[in-house]
This record gives sequence, structure tokens and C-alpha cells, in this order.
Amino acid sequence: MTDLSRYRNIGIFAHVDAGKTTTTERILKLTGKIHKTGEVHDGEATTDFMEQEQERGITIQSAATSCEWNGHRLNIIDTPGHVDFTIEVYRSLKVLDGGIGVFCGSGGVEPQSETNWRYANESEVARVILVNKLDRLGADYYRVIDQIKNVLAATPLVMVLPIGVEDDFKGVVDLLTRKAWVWDDTGLPENYEIRDVPEDMLELTEEWREKLIETALEQDDDAMEAYLEGETPSLETLHACIRKGTIALDFFPTYCGSAFKNKGIQLILNAVVDFLPNPMEVQPQPEVDIEGNETGKFAVVDAELPLRALAFKIMDDRFGALTFTRIYSGRIEKGMTVLNTFTGKTERIGRIVEMHANSRSELSAAQAGDIIALVGLKNTQTGHTLCDPKNPATLEPMVFPDPVISIAIAPKDKGGSEKMGIALNKMVQEDPSFRVETDVESGETIIKGMGELHLDIKVDILKRTHGVEVNVGKPQVAYRETITGRVEDSYTHKKQTGGSGQFAKIDYIVEPGETGSGYTFESVVTGGNVPREFWPAVEKGFKLCMAEGVLAGFPVLDVKVTLVDGSYHPVDSSAVAYEIAAKAAYRQSIPKAAPQLMEPIMKIDVYTPEDHVGDVIGDLNRRRGMIKSQETGPTNVRVKADAPLSEMFGYIGDLRTMTSGRGQFSMEFSHYMPCPKNVAEAVIKEVQARKAS
Repeated sequence: MTDLSRYRNIGIFAHVDAGKTTTTERILKLTGKIHKTGEVHDGEATTDFMEQEQERGITIQSAATSCEWNGHRLNIIDTPGHVDFTIEVYRSLKVLDGGIGVFCGSGGVEPQSETNWRYANESEVARVILVNKLDRLGADYYRVIDQIKNVLAATPLVMVLPIGVEDDFKGVVDLLTRKAWVWDDTGLPENYEIRDVPEDMLELTEEWREKLIETALEQDDDAMEAYLEGETPSLETLHACIRKGTIALDFFPTYCGSAFKNKGIQLILNAVVDFLPNPMEVQPQPEVDIEGNETGKFAVVDAELPLRALAFKIMDDRFGALTFTRIYSGRIEKGMTVLNTFTGKTERIGRIVEMHANSRSELSAAQAGDIIALVGLKNTQTGHTLCDPKNPATLEPMVFPDPVISIAIAPKDKGGSEKMGIALNKMVQEDPSFRVETDVESGETIIKGMGELHLDIKVDILKRTHGVEVNVGKPQVAYRETITGRVEDSYTHKKQTGGSGQFAKIDYIVEPGETGSGYTFESVVTGGNVPREFWPAVEKGFKLCMAEGVLAGFPVLDVKVTLVDGSYHPVDSSAVAYEIAAKAAYRQSIPKAAPQLMEPIMKIDVYTPEDHVGDVIGDLNRRRGMIKSQETGPTNVRVKADAPLSEMFGYIGDLRTMTSGRGQFSMEFSHYMPCPKNVAEAVIKEVQARKAS
């Protein structure tokens, strides 16, 4: 029986380029899991095993691995930092008990750090913080601590102080033990000495140690009372208080170091073991019913209870689909049958493997608290619950955002069509934020995603992993249509064939609905002029047409249709006749109701050096952006704006040019707004030209 108190399920998350993967690599080396450290910039990091990750030096998909430290088992997930792949962070945090938030010593709290921090708050994941890259030019530990307080509204519990900074960064002072950890210049993590605190840091050490003790002891009234009466708390008492406050999310133990130079990683590992919760110490997962409402029951982490497991990621490889699964209660054994509550079907567990990036080791069984991969499940997808068939239950599912950008793709050779279809199907299962549709009119395959980089990577995966060469169209924006006028109209559908004919007459009002209401239908017909049994047919006819607007064929938003009157024929009227009448009425009246094109507006968050602020704001104005706020930080200015997605293609390249490579930005969907007339005309013309060709 495994001792669950010695388990730590943790994720490493941060803004792009803050050093997550390098930190993971150092942890694996220190714990003896790997013997040679691979570097991200050389494309040799263990957890960046995709070709695309190695070339670009970024993490694209989260990778799972495990290792041992001080008699504890650490299950680690290294997550991406780029905004296009936040879905990976979200679904990893959903199944983790703790995390390491990595912040760059010079960049501080960057846009993506905020998004990830918000996800972690929503998932109630306890965290320790590593302020990394303290050897870099412009690194400032104390400034980052202020940003964590002010930008993230979090309470950092400072556990160490840096000895030296930038090129002189040598090590850290541990405030709990009042000892200095100093590394030599060999870059080897094991080459360190524990010494007394340097003379010039004694006063600073005592000042910060006092803050640490006061914050920690708020968790224990008796210990706080004794401290106020002059009694020094023991290390055991402080440890217990810090652990309690960390698990309660009252504060976040904060460390510093340089993962690249191998300085400070041991203390982070000690903090994971000492302060982050084991699987039994976190809030158990709520169980829900078919509609997604909580039932009041919970999946308590216990190997003796019935099975409850959540599939949180699907990955396709040469041996078949791998279903990454977190087991909350019970056990999974080879050969057993489990129930998927989403599909209502049972699946047989073939092979169970423990993952180390892209290599694996076979297991015969796994239990509550484990993160494993199951090989060969046929019908299980991300967010599905696997449970005991005799004792079914569903865990809270995952909610994924809608894509905002799409491109048309076509195989370069005719024979590639079927191959492309199979490959896309696998990719959709792996990534719930990636969608594939077929344009009914043109027959084109449209892929949709969260951003330009997201789709760029998908096209690359099609080519390299699946061997499908494709031609790629221009990025397309997910426009919508609506109406701005009110129209009262009437339509009669009459058709006489041999035998019975078709007859339906409807009088109706088409008008703009409330913002965000979608399509609404109401009938105020009295006196049975349109019998009640035909109302749903009228509603359905209009609804089917809302999928395609009259301007450029985009879905129609926020329209209200009211059926006010009509007439029927006792023999010739039918539901089909009224549905046909409604469809024709839509085509007749929507063009009269002043239709309008709507465009997606994005929330833009730009970080720029102070001397380039004018250029950045000027450029955003040219892109029809509305500047919302401007905050000046110590090293850069943060500009928040709303801007149309159509104007933001290629923005990262322009921003880097404007700011000499130092600017960064993140972007997420905010709302739909009416398109200016000239833009709408250009979009409509482009759509018509595409259909004509």
C-alpha cells in the first residue's frame, strides 16, 4: 500500500520564457531521474520532446514525469507559457494538488503569469513561488515581490533572500535557519556550502525573518500569543504554520534562484515536500449529475473507495492513444472494466503506463493520488470521468473556450484527403480548443484555434507527425451578423401538386434581440389562426436559417422573431409547410431589417519599455484599438486596450520591431461589436470572391 502522505502532484507554470522547462530539467537532474541536463535553447530539454518545441524553444503541450526527493514521490507536469496554449495549463491545474509559479527576475509578473495565476486560484491550487533568472541583467527580487502583491493581489511569504544580484548572484540566505547556501562557479547543483549569513546581510535577514514569523504565526493563535510575549517559536512550529497557510492559500512561500546556473533548486524541492499538500489534504473533487449540477457527494482520495478518475489529456503516439488520467479514489488494474459516464459505455483497461516525458514504464495497477496514462481507450476524451460500473459517478467536467481564428486548409495531393481527415480527428481529440469544420458551400476544410501560433503549430504537426502536406489559406476571423431594424412582414407558402398540396401563411415581426440573447422566438397568435402544433415548426425554420446570415453567410446573433398571426388550410397545412414558410420568410425579411456585420473584439495586454510607449499606443490606435488603461512599472509600461481581431494578425512581429525585441503581449476574446462600414464592405466582398472562385 503506497503512503499517500508522501505524494506531491505538482505543476510548473509561468509566462513564456520565465524558465519553467529549465527548472523542471534541473529538478529531474537533482533527483537523479536524468543524468545529463538538456537545455531548452539547444532543443534537448526532456519535457520538450516535440520537434516543434525543440525548434522554437517553447513548450507547446504539457508533459508529465515523476521523480523522488527526500523519500517523497513528485508527479510533475511542465506546462506551456504561451497564451495560445493556456488550455494545457488550465486542464493540468484541474488535476494537480500544488504548483510552482515561476517568475522572471527581470520581467516580473508578465501577462501570461496573471492568466495562469487566475486559473490556479479558480482551481484552488496551493503554490510556492520561484523568482528565477536572478543572474540576469536588470533582475530585482524585491521588485518582483512587490508586483506579486500589487498585480496578483497575492501574499508572498519571503523564505529566502538573494546573495548578490545579476552577475554577482552566488546563492541565498534561508530565513528559517539563518544559514547561507552558496554555490561555486562550476554550475553543478551539488557544489554548494552552507555558511553563516554574510556580515552585510545580518540586519536585512533579521528584518525579513521577523516579517516571515509574524505572517506564519497568524495560523496559530497560541504560538502568536507566545511570540508576542517574547518566546521564540521553534522551527517545527514555523514549519507547521507555513504548511497550514500555504494549503489554505493564505500566502505563497517565495524563493529565488537561477535554474540555468543550478542555484537555489534544492530549496524549492524542500519547499514542495515541506509545504505543498499531499492528495489527501486538498478539497475533494465534487461529483455532478447529468446536467452538471453538484450532487453534494465528493470523490475522497482513498484507494479503498470506488473508482473515480478524470481523463484530462489525450496524446496520440505510435503505440496508440494515451489517455492521461488522474485517479481520485479507488484503484485501476490491468484488465479491469471501467465505465465512462459521459458516453455511458464501458472500456477495458489494457495497459497502464507511468510517463517520463515521451518514454514510459509499464505498471500493473495504480491507485488514488496517481497520475498515469492508459493505452488504447477507444471512446474516452478530455474531461470524461472513468468510474466503477457498479458505483457510477461523474466528476466536475472541464469547460473550454471557443476558438477565435480559423484558416482553410487543403491537401496538396488528391490522395492526402483521407489521411488528413484521420490526422485531424486525432488532433481534435488531443486538443479541445482546436476545432475542425467543413464549409458546406465550398467544401473547404476549416481549422479553428486560439491564435496564429496555435494554428501554425497544428499545420506543422500535420506535416511532420502525420506526413500530410497542406496548402494554407489566409487567417479568417470568426465574424457574426445581426440586425438593427424592426420589420413586420407576412409570407404565404402555397404549393399544389397532384393530391394534397402545401399551405402555410405567417404574419411575423423580426427585430433586434437583447445583447447576448442569441435567437429567441415567441408566438402571440390567438384564435387558432396558426394551430399551436405548428408553432415549433415556424420556430425551427427560422432557427435553422440563423446559422447563415444574408450579408456574408456568418451566423446571426441576437434576433427576436414574434409570430403574430397567419392562417392555415385544414387539409394542406402541415409542420413541413410552416417550416418552409419560415425559411422563406427569413430570406425575405432579414435583408429589410438593416443587417450588420459584427467583429470579435480582443482584450489586449501589452508590456513595453517606457521609451516606446508612444509608438505602441499610436500603432494600437491605427489598428482601431481603444486604449483602456496605462500602468507604469519599474522596467516597463503596461498598456491595456480593446482591438478588433482582424487588425491584430502579425502583431507580435510589429511589436518586436517597434520595441527592439523587448515588447510582449497577450490577447483573449472579449465581445462582439458592430463592424465599421468600410471594413464590413471589404469582408463581404472578400467572402463573395472566395465563393465565386
